[in-house]
Amino acid sequence: MSDPSTARADHTRPGPDGHRRHRPLRTRWAAVVAVARSALIAAGLVTAYYLLPLDERDAAGASVILVCGLAAVLLVFGWEVRAILRSPHPRLRAVEALTVTVAMFLVLFASGYYLLDHSATGSFSEPLTRTDALYFTLTTFSTVGYGDITARSQTGRVMTMAQMAGGLLLVGVAARVLTGAVQAGLRRRRHGPSAEPSSGTGEEPPSGTGDGAPDRDAGP
Repeated sequence: MSDPSTARADHTRPGPDGHRRHRPLRTRWAAVVAVARSALIAAGLVTAYYLLPLDERDAAGASVILVCGLAAVLLVFGWEVRAILRSPHPRLRAVEALTVTVAMFLVLFASGYYLLDHSATGSFSEPLTRTDALYFTLTTFSTVGYGDITARSQTGRVMTMAQMAGGLLLVGVAARVLTGAVQAGLRRRRHGPSAEPSSGTGEEPPSGTGDGAPDRDAGP
């Protein structure tokens, strides 16, 4: 006769099927958290853009803010790449990283255009409000270019060209770096300590104790 305590332990012991059932739920929850966090960060950056006292800056202050902001974007991007490598969900983390980096990039250049217009009147075809500056930034980034707002001064055109070049780098180089980080993160998760002992072979561990040893209770 079998031991009742052993039977209860076997009944309550989580098996591989139970882990597989819980994986989709954890993945969906991680996706919801990643989307919510990305939306909150983007909304916070746009809110800060509208609330910060940018009107008191001059042309020199605008240049300093633009340079420091670009350095901050690079630092945040590097930190996000490291987070992707260590994340249990590299793909979701990469989507979050790209969203945060793009939002910072757009808000930074919108602030630069707004400061330039207020420090050097006539830099653009019409006076820019904060919404106008953000609108011009988005149309430049998406290469739509309606032509209703254009840069007239040399400084404004240089800044616009810098945004165009930065946007191309962001879409091309940054996307490739994130893709490589995702692949490295997936490999690290697959071959990490929690990976299956037979990963890469497609074979299931032998039945019995689950660690490859024969069952002692089994007969010859």
